[in-house]
This record gives sequence, C-alpha cells and structure tokens, in this order.
Amino acid sequence: MTGSRSSYANVPPLLAIDIGAGTQDILLFDPAAEPENCVKLVLPSQTQVVGARIRSLTARGVPVHLDGPLMGGGASSDAVIAHIHAGLPLTATPSAAATMHNNPDKVRALGVHVVEDAPPDATVVRTGDLDLGALAAALAPFGIDLPEAVAVAVQDHGYRPGASNNEVRFEYLQRLLDDGGNLANAIFDRAPAGMTRMAAVQDAAPGAWVMDTGAAAVLGALADPAVGEAAASTGAILVNFGNMHTFATLVKGRRLYGLFEHHTGGMTADLAARLVALLQDGSLDVARFRQTFDGHGAALDPAYRSAGPFPFVAVTGPRRAIARSLGYHEAAPHGDMMLAGPWGMIEAIRLRG
Repeated sequence: MTGSRSSYANVPPLLAIDIGAGTQDILLFDPAAEPENCVKLVLPSQTQVVGARIRSLTARGVPVHLDGPLMGGGASSDAVIAHIHAGLPLTATPSAAATMHNNPDKVRALGVHVVEDAPPDATVVRTGDLDLGALAAALAPFGIDLPEAVAVAVQDHGYRPGASNNEVRFEYLQRLLDDGGNLANAIFDRAPAGMTRMAAVQDAAPGAWVMDTGAAAVLGALADPAVGEAAASTGAILVNFGNMHTFATLVKGRRLYGLFEHHTGGMTADLAARLVALLQDGSLDVARFRQTFDGHGAALDPAYRSAGPFPFVAVTGPRRAIARSLGYHEAAPHGDMMLAGPWGMIEAIRLRG
C-alpha cells in the first residue's frame, strides 16, 4: 500500500464505520480525494448513546422498553442492569433482549421482561449498532451525502447453543488462521454462521461488508509506512489497545500468524511487555492463555515459528498509552491512529478486488 489515492482506485465511495465500546470511528472514503482529505468523525458508539438514554430515564424513574436489533453490550447492558437494580421496569423485544445475552432465559433471569410490544407507560429506546439516519442528518448541513456502499467492523462474540461466547469467537478467529491467515479474507459480504452481531448489522444495512474490529485495526495499521515496511520484511507484532479489549497479532506481509485478546481493563505495561515477548519467542501457551492471563483467548498458526521472530512492535487504539513506556511504534495510518479500523476495511476491499 503506497498511501496515495491511486492505491485505492478499485474501491468505490464507501462509508466505513469501526464500532468499539467507546467510540464509532467513521470515514467517508472518496477514491478521488487524497486519503488525508476524506471526511472523518469520531463519535460515541451507539452502546454509549443507548446507555446514556437509559440512564436518563432511570434518573427520572421512567419504565423503559428496548426495541430494535441486537447490538454491542457494554455501556448499554450496564445501564439496563442499573435500571433494574433501581427497581424500575424494563421490557425488551426478543431481538433487543439478545444484546444482553442470546439465551432469553438468561435475559429474563436478569429481570428483563421479554415482550413484543411496549407497555403503555414505558418510554421506547431504540437499540442497534448503526444509526445511519442520524449520521446523514448531521452531515447534510455540510452538503455531504452518505455513500451507498457501507463497511462496518464490530467485535462479535457469536452464538452457538451449548457453547460459550468466547468459544464461538475463538473458533471464528482460529478459522482465519486455518484459512491461510490472509487478512483480506477477514471481511465478509455475508456474516459468517453464528456471528449474530455482524448479521444484525447487515440486517440494518443490507449489502454492507462486515469485519472484526481487531482484524480491521491490524490491516489498517499496515498503511503506516513504518509498520508496512516491517511487516513486509521481518514481520511485526501489532497490538490494538481498545477501550475494552486489547487485540494483538503476528503479521508478516498481510498474513496473520497468531493472535491473542485480553480485557484492556486488566492490561498493564508490564503485562503487555510479557505477552509481546511470549509471542516473539514462540512460548505463548495458547491452551492455558485464559487461565494464566485471564484473557479472552489466543490462537497460533504452527508456521509462525518459521516466519518469525517478529522483532518490530506497533500499537494502535485509544488506550495505547498503556504501553507508551515500552517504546513501541505508535501507528498512524494516513496520519490518524483512530481511523485504523476504517482504513483496514478499505484495504481489505481493495485486496479482494
């Protein structure tokens, strides 16, 4: 990737949205413009918006009814629990209730009443990871229309009856490695089986490309010249410190050789340095990663030993300051670290042709 507009000649005008726990990072890609001149926004993610609406109603003592598609949890789920703990009624449609858990019995156990219609005294709060109408309305005064093509990155734990969310997620991530590790294959025009959040995004935006946030950040970071050069030669470790999750990968060229994921809330500079060192020397114990480090999970391609030792380390993400004392390179694709995810989706679409 050269970083100029000619690099993306085969990519159409595109709305790319990377949805995290704290922010949604938005890029309106225009193939006729230099990358730095494309319209971009960093806004609160919809889970933050929905959570704030619920908290406002809780403060007023108002019953809440959730209506809309499954979305990412975090702030919205926390607000639901707080509302119920305040002794206030909360109802939800089956699809909205799946935000808390895919098993409706577990949702009911939280105190949520799963119903089709809103009770007459409840205020309806709309769920969903996307609000394209609000975005279009915000940009209209500037004479900016949303592109027809859409790509969205979310962190999807997935669902399969009888399996934990983490098991489903890491089976999906393991499949990326088993499929040759080609990061371009991590973007989909049809959500993979069991990836319920990706499917909900495509229901809301038919025809949208969907991608995992971690894979998008990694591929986008390669647009940083130093990262791209290191990955093409010796290989690189790329670590994305998100607001809730830290996602690290081994990459050579554009091939993924390994990864781990950990809760950012438990991440420190010392732990980050230790995990990076274990990746570099090939001693990360994938089977015991969750027990040893209280992390989500890890996966490795057996070929990573011959591809290493991956001496270069780069970081992205809104909480990358955790590792600043370690001296790792801070990646800034096209001059903007917060847009790594959107640029990763654009690069994946470019590579797929």
